[in-house]
Amino acid sequence: MKMIIQSLLDTDLYKFTQQQAVLQLYPDAEVTYRFKNRGNQVLGERVLERLQEELASISEVSLTQDEFDYLNDLRFLKPGYLAYLKNYRFDPNQVHAWLENGSLALKISGPWVETILWEVPLMAMISQIYFEENGDDLSNAQAQAQNKARRLDHKCHFADFGTRRRRSLAVHRDVVGGLMVADTFTGTSNVLLAKEFGLRPIGTMAHEFIMGVSALESLRHANRYALRKWKEVYTGDLGIALTDTFGSTAFWKDFDRELAKVYDGVRHDSGDPIEFGHAAIAHYESLGIEPSGKKIVFSDGLNVKKALKIAEAFADVVTPFFGIGTHFTNDFASPALNMVIKLRTVNDIPVVKLSDEPGKETGQDCAVGVAKWIFGRD
Repeated sequence: MKMIIQSLLDTDLYKFTQQQAVLQLYPDAEVTYRFKNRGNQVLGERVLERLQEELASISEVSLTQDEFDYLNDLRFLKPGYLAYLKNYRFDPNQVHAWLENGSLALKISGPWVETILWEVPLMAMISQIYFEENGDDLSNAQAQAQNKARRLDHKCHFADFGTRRRRSLAVHRDVVGGLMVADTFTGTSNVLLAKEFGLRPIGTMAHEFIMGVSALESLRHANRYALRKWKEVYTGDLGIALTDTFGSTAFWKDFDRELAKVYDGVRHDSGDPIEFGHAAIAHYESLGIEPSGKKIVFSDGLNVKKALKIAEAFADVVTPFFGIGTHFTNDFASPALNMVIKLRTVNDIPVVKLSDEPGKETGQDCAVGVAKWIFGRD
């Protein structure tokens, strides 16, 4: 049986961009991550066995010269980082997987600069293994994607964000091929498929980077420190700011006029999207910045219907962009897994994510309580 992850590029762009930032800024940081299955599907003994088989072989995956040359053409990836990535190998000893109450438990630990690449391929492996054991008919994946793309075409600028919870790489490839029928399909977060299809790889930062900065710099002003550090590394490239790591209210307080002018736009990832869009517009206006010159990217559990509704709400004010994931790559008869892998500690300091949506907090209870007090959350 072929390995599920056969290319280092079979991941989301933000893992590389964050790894480069960590290599430059925090090369000695030590971290842990934890896996959480939010759904009711049981990831049992067979999933664990097959995951361990995949882990035993993944250290064989490395960057090929062709892949190196492709990344070298992305202006924001620096020669020193690419030299590091050329020598990078996954270390399976950093991943500890076991059964807890009959279902999969997982912990990742080690240097941040190394372990940062585990999240996306691990989730893709877990999802594919589970559905190969409990699958259904996927023969219409490309046609289904084409239909969705045609409904979105010329109404929404949209990208594929579906690597982590996809059914398989083969399905993902069919989906991206299907989405290309739309003129307003802007690209994919998956670097391998962007390379294969000649698309733009899309992504900047994730909650993980801001969470890490909260331990290494400042919890109270983690958003401000993270955005300034990101600007230090990328000097104007990759300019979409993620807003909800500790709730958008905390973000707006840190997103001052300097940062709002430097960054190209903001990304919504939890809470009510319409309310968020209006809050973003109001914030730009309060700083004397014309909102129409900025991007608002929506990426929270989207489907075609939701994206069209949001696009209509802001059609006369800004041009929204949409990152759509599971609805493209795992929308079949049996529902997708609802799982996450989140940063847990940095240099033994607990880190948390609060979110704008109740119930999506992650982290140790005591650390969540401290963060809620710091940010004035109930």
